[in-house]
Parts: sequence; structure tokens; C-alpha cells
Amino acid sequence: MRVLVLNCGSATVKFQVIAVGDPEAGVRAERRLAHGIVDGLGPEAALHFEADGGSPWRRRAALPDHRAAVDRIVEWVCAADVGSPEVRGPQDLGAVGHRVVHGGARFARSVLVDDGVLDAIEALADLAPLHNPAAASGMRAARAVLGPATPMVAAFDTAFFHTLPEHAHAYALPYELARRHTLRRYGFHGTSHRYVTERYGEITGTQRDRVNIITLHLGNGCSAAAIRSGGAVDTSMGFTPLEGLVMGTRSGDLDPALLEFLARNEGMTVGQIVTMLNTASGLLGLSGLSHDMRTLLAAADRPGGERPRLAIEVFCYRARKYIGAYLAALGGAEAIVFTGGIGENAPAVRARICGGLEWCGLTLDPGRNAASMGSEARISAEGSRLHAYVIPTNEELMIARDTVHCVAQASADDPAGR
Repeated sequence: MRVLVLNCGSATVKFQVIAVGDPEAGVRAERRLAHGIVDGLGPEAALHFEADGGSPWRRRAALPDHRAAVDRIVEWVCAADVGSPEVRGPQDLGAVGHRVVHGGARFARSVLVDDGVLDAIEALADLAPLHNPAAASGMRAARAVLGPATPMVAAFDTAFFHTLPEHAHAYALPYELARRHTLRRYGFHGTSHRYVTERYGEITGTQRDRVNIITLHLGNGCSAAAIRSGGAVDTSMGFTPLEGLVMGTRSGDLDPALLEFLARNEGMTVGQIVTMLNTASGLLGLSGLSHDMRTLLAAADRPGGERPRLAIEVFCYRARKYIGAYLAALGGAEAIVFTGGIGENAPAVRARICGGLEWCGLTLDPGRNAASMGSEARISAEGSRLHAYVIPTNEELMIARDTVHCVAQASADDPAGR
């Protein structure tokens, strides 16, 4: 089946077309056919599309909303000059998979999209105001462009963390208040953490129910997860993606009393403070220079690099603390797995995070670590009791697999298609 995977943001639409065999029929062949982005919805949207093995296709176009963007993507994917002869028309797109950030307490797995699911995703907008409305808009756009006969599947970033035990997801708030508003730790980046968990098992020949690892998704957004028996038992992000590790522009963990202090002493509203914590804090706030780890690493060793160095050290220290906490929560682990843009491509950051973890049996191999840039590799030394791996994430492939599974399951449950 050829799956169009859509990731709709408030002003962007990213996509991939992935050919996925039916694992139920013993076919696991998977291949990306095309990918791209519509960036900056509006009168001057930037289009960057590319068929794998072909030349990039770049244009500027007036695409005011998700409907127009999805229409243009489908038109391009189905054009004769795309460079993928497997994709010839809308009828050859078997299904559409949508990334949805927040599934709330309702969605514990990927599901086929119907009107009820769409309404539920939109109802969760208060929990993910920048993401869920965009995802719902993308679903309506795909339905309008491809027609109701093309099945769609919603894959939720929060779903992987429905296995968290109550003592890990509960906040120490008045119990009835928390129940009334479903205030709990949901966790995010779940599709990424699930992918690298499964891939670690494949690489090492470990059965899924025997995988006990710590996964670190480090990028502009960052999160850690404790994995026991292949399932998540803790994660660093909480009610929103603001909690946990230091990120590109997000603060991560802090004392909530700071909100009242800043409101009183800076004259800021709660909304202004939360915006600052999400968009002007983290690496950017500490360094005063950039949210990009590459820029900070380059600046750290130059004159005046004190603040970039501080930002890097705080970032790495916080990640190292979470590793220690999750080793305690798990009672030990087999490996630490790095993924995400920083986790996959910044050997210096991985070395700083793992430095001083010899006490728990982790020793990096400097050569392996330096050589691993965006590729799968074990970077721990021979004889290390706790291993470290780099596994590039592939959330789109995970969504495509879920899409094929959901469509196949629906067909099996209702062969007549009623």
C-alpha cells in the first residue's frame, strides 16, 4: 500500500509518500517514494518537494490554508514527472496517515478517522492549541481532495505513553481537581520513542517484551523515556511538551512559583509568561544567541562563549540527571538510545551527557561516537555494561505502518466494507 503521511503544523504541511507491504501477509518491504514541505502558508508559501532519487522541486505559491496545501501536494505526487512511476494518480494512494500531537486520555493507539474522531481531536485543542486544530484541518483537507473513500488514520504522539503507571503520570494536585480536568502527565514524541524502541530490538535481536532501555529524543524539542519490557513506564514531558529536559526554546522543568513571581515583579500575564517559557527560553534564553545546538557548539570555544557554554552544560546536565533517575526507576537498563536531530548528529553533546556515567557501567568509545553522524551505531566501548546507541528516528514510517495496520484490521473486521 502507498501511504501519504501528513504532518500539519499551524503554518506548515510536511509530507512523505511511503510504500508499505502488509505485515499480516508476511510482507514488510518499506520504501519512501517522495517527501517535502509547504512552509509558510499564505500568499508566498515555499514549496520544497522531492521524489526519492529525483531532483528537488521548488516553487513559491499562494497557498492560504491546509486545503490548498494538501491539494498542491496531491497534485504534485500524482503528476507524471514526479519520478516515482509507482505513484500515478490519487487512486494509487491507498490511505493517508496523519500525525496528531495530543490524543488526551481517549486515544491509546492509532485509529481510523471518522467524524467522531475528528470532533474529538478538535475538542482537545485546549491541550495542544498550535497542533491539534492544524491536524484536524489537514484531515478535512485530505478528505476533500481525495474523497471519503480514501481511508485516513490518526497517529497520536501521546499514545505510546498510555502505559505509564498511575504513580508516574499523576500530579500531586488535589485529587478531584485533577480528575475533573484530566490533569496528568501525557508525554509526547511517543511515535519517535516507539520507533527507536522497536528498532533497538531489531538491531540487537531482543524480543520486544525484553527491551529495557532509556531513550533520549534530542532536537529542538527534547524528551526522555524509560522503557521496560518494550513499553513506556515514565517520560519527561508532561501535561504539555513544556515539562522535562531543556530544549531549543522551551525551559523544561522549573519551579511553578516562578509564574507568580514574574507576574508580580515584571508585570507579565500568565499567558505572556507561558509564551516566554515556550518560545524564548531553553538554549536560546540561556545563550542569548541561538536555539540551534550547532551554532552554540561553534560559539562555545570562541571568545565571549561563556553563555553558549553554559547553555550546553545545562542541556547536558539535565539529560544526565534524567538518565540517572530512569536507571533508578527501571532498576537498571541495557542501553541508552539517542535519537532526534541533536541526538543523531552531535557527538560532542552525546559525550558530555554520558561523561561521568562510568559508575553505572557506561563507557563511550570515542571513535565510534565521533563517527556516528545520522546513522545507526553502537557508540559504547567493548565491555561496557550499559551500552549506548544512536538510532535515527523515523516517525513517518511508524505512522505509515500504523495506517496500513488500521486499514487492514478494518477490512478484516468488515470484509464487505460496510
